Amino acid sequence: MGSVGAKVAGSEIVPLVDEGLGNSSYLVPLDDGRALVLDARRDPRAYLALAKNLNLRIAFAVETHLHADFISGSRELAAFGAAIIAPRASRLATAYRGLDDGDEVDLGGLTLRALATPGHTPEHLAYLLLDGSKPLALFSGGAILPGGAARPDLIGPQQTEPLAHDLYRSAHQRLSDLPDQLAVYPTHGAGSFCSAGAGRERTTTLGRERHESLLFTTAGDDAFVRTLLDGLGTYPPYFLRLRTVNQRGTRLYGVNPPKLAPLSVDEFHRRRAAGAIVIDVRPFVDFARGHMPGALSIALRPAFASWLGWLAPAARPLIFVRAADQDARDLVEQCLKIGYENLAGELEGGMDAWRAAGLPVSTIAVRNVSEEPKGTPLDVRQASEWAKGHIPGARHVELGSVTASAGAIPAGPLTVYCGHGERAMTAASLLERQGRANLAVLDGGFDAWQSARRPIVIG
Repeated sequence: MGSVGAKVAGSEIVPLVDEGLGNSSYLVPLDDGRALVLDARRDPRAYLALAKNLNLRIAFAVETHLHADFISGSRELAAFGAAIIAPRASRLATAYRGLDDGDEVDLGGLTLRALATPGHTPEHLAYLLLDGSKPLALFSGGAILPGGAARPDLIGPQQTEPLAHDLYRSAHQRLSDLPDQLAVYPTHGAGSFCSAGAGRERTTTLGRERHESLLFTTAGDDAFVRTLLDGLGTYPPYFLRLRTVNQRGTRLYGVNPPKLAPLSVDEFHRRRAAGAIVIDVRPFVDFARGHMPGALSIALRPAFASWLGWLAPAARPLIFVRAADQDARDLVEQCLKIGYENLAGELEGGMDAWRAAGLPVSTIAVRNVSEEPKGTPLDVRQASEWAKGHIPGARHVELGSVTASAGAIPAGPLTVYCGHGERAMTAASLLERQGRANLAVLDGGFDAWQSARRPIVIG
């Protein structure tokens, strides 16, 4: 299934994809030298640079719903002159134009029409972009994704099933009059913990979804709800607080996000003793060769923010260990985009400085797939990954549950594995912090195991 594209004012709608969170935002050129940005992430720099390159001014920052997985960038764009447009029911604690179902915004030759599409959230709006009476594009937020929809269980258990029914009705009733060929631009997509049943594509058409999506191919409302809810996996706990954070707003940084303060070994010690959490963001093989005891390994990669938000309390100060060639700006941006503001600094000189000070260093073994696992194999992937195949004799505990489920993990040596190795090292670091020894991580994870044609169990 290929991606789709619609032209607006003679130009393409430009997606800006956050691969780590699995989300897309969009810059839409308008007829009069202005632009609209939809569901912007927190850092405004990419949008401002793109608009400048296209000789456009960002006039509107549009929100489909209160986001649970990232800090909205609308207020950042508003500081540069954009007007915020959002569902009236979102009750933002900032100046915004609130829309209800059927409300329209004149975009200077084009029209943006709000369509009430509750389901992913109660206040959710999709937006239909019109040229006169001709539909050009549908910005569906979480109402329709390629192959599915966004999950309805992020508000509370009492609302999950009613919202799932709302998802079905929104697609079948509120969007039923729109043409099959209409291009659909979702916010959530592949890799997003907000998505449910979604495919790999970032964009789609209504016709494709009517023929292929879980939303339309299940036999009725009740069957859809049962299938959707049965397929939902776990999600990071920070999702439960970001809706409120986005509603009230948070600190603005503009184009100058903070830098990590360099901390001497002594200052690093003081911060740690005062309760700061040590996050080691180096590649997992470097962590394995030597790390400070008690450090939490979360490798800096696109998925870093999701796992930080899953495993580290937001209120605690964070101090970091980073390799010299890793981008400190990327690290800060990933923390800020999920609302982690208490960044107390990083160890100046990294692990070399720690070793030079003669301080203790821990190691974790890395085993090759050609070797037999040491002790019990521990699979820390998501349940959906485990069901598709795992190492014989393995025990399964999702990474997000390792700390809470430590008592159920067998005693003795463990060989921890995930898809490639990063999540496994994170799990091993959590277990080491709890006093576990005899830990090893499978290099290359289950993917390497399978590629080596080692035996697997499915189911």
